[in-house]
Formats: sequence, C-alpha cells, structure tokens
Amino acid sequence: MKRKLLVLILGLCMILSLAGCASQTETTAARTEDAAESAATADETMAKESQPETTQEAEQGQTTDGQTGTVIRVGSLSGPTSMGLVSLMEKNENGEAANTYEFTMAAAADEINASFLRGDLDIVLIPANVASVLYNRTDGEAVVLDVNTLGVLYLLESGDSIQSAADLEGRTIYLPGRGTTPDYALQYVLAQNGLSTEDVDLQYKAEAAEVISALAEEPDAVGLLPQPAVTTALMQNDSLRIALDLTEEWDKVSEDSSLVTGVTVVNRTFLEENEAAVQAFIEEHRESAAYTNENTEAAAELVAQLGIVPQAAIAAQAIPYCNITCLTGEEMQTALSGYLEVLYGQNAESVGGALPGDDFYYLP
Repeated sequence: MKRKLLVLILGLCMILSLAGCASQTETTAARTEDAAESAATADETMAKESQPETTQEAEQGQTTDGQTGTVIRVGSLSGPTSMGLVSLMEKNENGEAANTYEFTMAAAADEINASFLRGDLDIVLIPANVASVLYNRTDGEAVVLDVNTLGVLYLLESGDSIQSAADLEGRTIYLPGRGTTPDYALQYVLAQNGLSTEDVDLQYKAEAAEVISALAEEPDAVGLLPQPAVTTALMQNDSLRIALDLTEEWDKVSEDSSLVTGVTVVNRTFLEENEAAVQAFIEEHRESAAYTNENTEAAAELVAQLGIVPQAAIAAQAIPYCNITCLTGEEMQTALSGYLEVLYGQNAESVGGALPGDDFYYLP
C-alpha cells in the first residue's frame, strides 16, 4: 500500500513538473514514399536488440503490475483500424483479455512504422501497401496476420450528376495525398474505366480536412475521402452526398482482387516465440471487429471515449461504411495478394519495389 502511494505521489510530481509542455502529433496522411524512407532509414540494429527483452517478459508471463499473460505491444492508426479494436481495448482495461496488451494509437503510419522497426511494437495495424514496404525493407520480418479493413473510400459531390465512374470525366477531384492508398485506388478504377489523369483533374491536399473545405468552396468539385472523414463532411455540408463507393467500383472492374485498406502485421521473431499468444490475439481481434459491426451504438461510445473520433454520433454513422473485418488464412492472402499485384503494376515502389513472398502471409 505504501509503495503504491509513493508511486502515485511521484507520478503526480512528474505531471506537475511537465505542465505546460505539449507534444505535437503529425496529422497529415502518410505517403508511401515517406513510409519507404522511414523504413529504410530506421535503426534495424535497435529493433533486433530490443527483441530479447520483450521475449524475456513474454516467457515470464507477467507484467510489472503483476498481471499474467504474454505482453503484446499493439500500434494502430486513429481511424477504422482502431475502431475494430475498441472492444478488445475495453476487455484489456478490465483485465479480461487473454494476453496483456499495451495499445498505442497514432495519426500517421510513419510513426507506427518507426516504432515497429525499432522493436517498440510487436503488432501494428497499418495500410496494406505499407506492410509490403516493411516486408521488403526488413528482409521479411513483417508478417501479415489479417486484413482488418476493406475499402473505406467514397466519392462525394453536390447534386446527382455522378452515377458511374465514367461520369468523372472532365471533373476536378480533390483527394488527400499523392502516392497514397486513395490515389492508387482511384487511378486504378479510372484506368479500368478508360480514363486517365488527362481526363480528370486530380488536386491533392495534405489532409482530409482540406478536401472537405475545397468541396464547400467549389460546389462543382468532387472529393475522394475515407471514413470517418466522409461522415464528417456530410454532417458539415448537407448539400453533399455519397456519389460512388470506390470499393464497389473496384469490384466491378477486378475479379481477382479486392480493395484492401488496412492489415495487421506482426514481427516474425515475436510470432515464432509467442505463436499461441499471437493466435489468441487474432481470435480476440476477430471478436472485437464483430462487436464493432454488430453493436454500433455501444462501439461508437467507446470510439469517442478513446478519442478515435471526436463524437460518438459521427462514429455511429461512420462504422457501417468502414468495412471493418478480420480476414485470415487463405481468404486474407487472396484478397491482399491481388490488391498488391494491382499496386505493383501501377508503381512498384508503392509496395517496396517487389511483391512479397508467400512467407508474408500467416497461414497456420
């Protein structure tokens, strides 16, 4: 008891001494080029040196606060991938999870990637193409456990002039980030419909908020946005509507691939040394994703409480459009490999210069 009181007092002192200091979180969308650069320049030696400590903790099966179970450090992006984890986060907080999880959320993939490469995270939920970049930059240390989100991209317009992809010809389209998943996905759908960048005017913005502002200023423009930014735009501007679901448009022109947004990646060494714990995580992730989809209102409250989305009302409207899932095994491999092949055909560097080998996919 005295020890806990002393820790509490010391913690309060530290908080007071740091008052007034604030950290700045990067809020712009991660670009594929940036992900590759951060992966290439990260200190891989630090990643290897930090692994034994994690392994030792896992073998001990105990955390510093006395909880039992393997410690797994999980990083995710503040968006749909984290929405699918909220039930597991709550179970972990209540001491009801199979493992002991330490969750980290970030606004940009670069931050998560760097932590993964340093060995600070064991499992990360990141964009699908970035997972391939990490695999190529680490000689296969990145292994995909599941697909956690399918397509979350939608085209918005004021009015009802766009009924098909062909109707995009001659239009100005605002989208977040050149060389990102939205960019590659849109250009693939355009190309499969006989359109190129000469037929549409692609205007890139640094972040989703800028796209929303552009749509308000230019009623004739079209915007490509991911959820939950789509819901935010619709709530702010009642003249907007969802014109096209990019996932549906992708499926119309591709029989051999699916539009995949996010995947869950584990460090290979951690997997080999803690496979039972990782398999338990997969099952808990599957249950958590199902909870989010089947209990929208309750999940939305958790999403807001965790700061993933500022308001539960936004989260509740966005969740049905986020395509949160947990595809594993051969189903995961089929969906992801087809998607990566499409990206590779557009730009090899978007997947790290080469398609990953079969060992990229976890097939227990």
